[in-house]
Amino acid sequence: MTATDKKLFEEYPKSTPFLDEVFGLNATTNAAYAKLVEYFDDFNLNEFKVLNDYTKKSFLTRGITFATYNENPRGVERIFPFDLMPRLISKSEWKEIETGLIQRAKAINAFLEDVYNGQEILKAGLVPEKLITSSVNFVKAMRDFKPAGGIYTHISGTDLIRHSDGHFYILEDNVRCPSGVSYVLANREALKKSLSQLFTQYNVSSVSEYPAALLSVLRSVTPKHVDNPVCVVLTPGSFNSAYYEHTFLAQTMGVPLVEGNDLFVENDFVYMKTVYGPKRVDVIYRRIDDAFIDPEVFREDSVLGIPGIMRAYRKHNITLVNAPGTGVADDKAVYAFVPDFIRFYLKEEPILRNVPTYRCGEPEDCKYVIDNLKDLVVKPVDQSGGYGIFIGKTATEEEVEEQKALILGDPREYIAQPIMNLSVHSTFIEGKNKFEPRHIDLRAFTLMGKGVEYVLAGGLSRVALKEGSLVVNSSQGGGSKDTWIFED
Repeated sequence: MTATDKKLFEEYPKSTPFLDEVFGLNATTNAAYAKLVEYFDDFNLNEFKVLNDYTKKSFLTRGITFATYNENPRGVERIFPFDLMPRLISKSEWKEIETGLIQRAKAINAFLEDVYNGQEILKAGLVPEKLITSSVNFVKAMRDFKPAGGIYTHISGTDLIRHSDGHFYILEDNVRCPSGVSYVLANREALKKSLSQLFTQYNVSSVSEYPAALLSVLRSVTPKHVDNPVCVVLTPGSFNSAYYEHTFLAQTMGVPLVEGNDLFVENDFVYMKTVYGPKRVDVIYRRIDDAFIDPEVFREDSVLGIPGIMRAYRKHNITLVNAPGTGVADDKAVYAFVPDFIRFYLKEEPILRNVPTYRCGEPEDCKYVIDNLKDLVVKPVDQSGGYGIFIGKTATEEEVEEQKALILGDPREYIAQPIMNLSVHSTFIEGKNKFEPRHIDLRAFTLMGKGVEYVLAGGLSRVALKEGSLVVNSSQGGGSKDTWIFED
């Protein structure tokens, strides 16, 4: 038998120290994956590689790319890595996740309204005031202001992991400019062509309605007295790592994609330059960070934003999606309090679990972290994309000492969590021409508008392509899988 005649999973490990979502002990197939594994096993290696190459070419021809600054500091784009083996989550299990995500989004939104207005949760002593006021993402310009519809977090990207106990845990919240949703839709289009027969067999939930749901959210928070709002997507430009996503969302919603120099403020209203003259804009889905959106309020040297847009915003002449200042809620030190938000504002018990978190700004927590660094994951509180993460079990003694110095130099800047056993999933490794287990997580997308609540069925399963790595972020070279919510 030649290598190309072998079954695709013939050399798959009989067991792993982690929860394998596809195979159990002795490589027995988990029931939900039986039809999928049987389908893949009908291919020999050469046939599978042809199918894999065909799918990759479809990504290339459609311009589905991503820039990884770690690999190339100039941000040169490459094809977004995608694995043909989808991840399965049953509809009954997803229902609980979906309900928990909406609960969490509502609580975070209530926290933002409170912390920028009455600050009742601070007065109640449930959240330390210093933790909030010391956050670099707390925006003073948002004090005593409520955005249209009372919505701050229109789009949330929530990262979840499945631990070895089988339960999903929230790893972190992303409520500034979460990215990745365009790859969910692109992955689905690719797999519908490559694995069309299986979609019917599994009765997979659709994701194609996301752009319409997002547009519905944008239109629900339009300023008063505007019947037919003009919505736009604001991008930093083509050099941004997520530029493909910005163009994709603008195209699929049927709204203009603009850069900062396409807009201007006059008499506290925002206008877009067009060949027919200025056109008033009502809702901006901005993919520019707070620091760059208005040089009159934030960074004076910003050339990406629009001078005066915060004045227009505070007069309710424009709606910004998400609201400025939402980053104070996804500060990783504040994450530890989200279960308290749910109990305080919603009078409910949290549906989804948090990962235990040590805040280094607290002396007792800091001492524990310093004494147990080899058993912990340490993260900067205000970064995203997997940057700055320290994983104790793979660190050298020199790296441990460097991390101690960083923490002790600015304890507020760091949190630590136990090393969670992220589940693994069968992933085709092109360099080895075979399937191997790789760690995965899940980024779920929740939309909230005035009278609109929506969770995208499935989300983006991210894959750490490097063997043994726990860092799944796309910006760190990770890949992705389609996530199928199926009838059980």
